[in-house]
Amino acid sequence: QVQLVESGGGLVQAGGSLRLSCAASGLRFSTYAMGWFRQAPGKEREFVAAVTRSGSSTNYADSVKGRFTITRDNAKNTVYLQMNSLKPEDTAVYYCAATERIYPSNLQGLYDYWGQGTQVTVSS
Repeated sequence: QVQLVESGGGLVQAGGSLRLSCAASGLRFSTYAMGWFRQAPGKEREFVAAVTRSGSSTNYADSVKGRFTITRDNAKNTVYLQMNSLKPEDTAVYYCAATERIYPSNLQGLYDYWGQGTQVTVSS
């Protein structure tokens, strides 16, 4: 049974930082590209960032480029999202997802497994 468990969310002031983690089990982690998505209240879920199986290549939404960094540790079956210079508009539930495809896609439909999400709230 595949499980993706996010952690690290919370309440932070604008300009602050948070580091999200997503621990994977039940799958061969190193054979999956990993992504982070988010859903704000009243909005559709959107792509944030993704990383290839090896961690050598990444893909970011324009809205987070230069502020967020996605990394992974295949020895720990974990993917991370370092979020700096947070803004109130970053407030959302953040989800990690896994895809067997090689390319770290921004398309939700290409992801095979999803976590339950972790809440990030940025106050102004």
